[in-house]
Amino acid sequence: MYYPEFRLLSLSPLLLLSASVIADTPKDVKNWVGGVDHLGLTVSNLDASKAFFADVLGFKTLGSDSTYPAYFLSNNKITITLWRVKNDEKRVEFNRAENVGLHHLALSVESIEKLAQLHDHLKTQNNIKIEFAPENLGNSPTQHMMIREPRAC
Repeated sequence: MYYPEFRLLSLSPLLLLSASVIADTPKDVKNWVGGVDHLGLTVSNLDASKAFFADVLGFKTLGSDSTYPAYFLSNNKITITLWRVKNDEKRVEFNRAENVGLHHLALSVESIEKLAQLHDHLKTQNNIKIEFAPENLGNSPTQHMMIREPRAC
């Protein structure tokens, strides 16, 4: 099996950059799904999260819904829907080790050099908490890093 070198960025609760190995589907199993169409994330600060995806990661805003409120963003590879938490007073902070559901969102980065550049850029953002800087994923050549959801400045 071929294990390509990946560079990943992870945001917790939103993004994790990590590597994925896709196993071959057995011939007797139907493969109904072609991939991820979009991912919806409930965020604590809608404007800060939108700014992060648009201004830092280069996603384009496809639209918004002021009645929910939500933003829809895409980088032509994945579409992200950002929803504002409905009741901030009842908000439960994300804990990927104890919550059922999303553990992290992993986005790929073009190269280890670009991941290092992104890390340097994220260090200048005052609303981004970096959980860990780019490092090898186990014994593999994959590099990954993890950040937390953007907060208000």
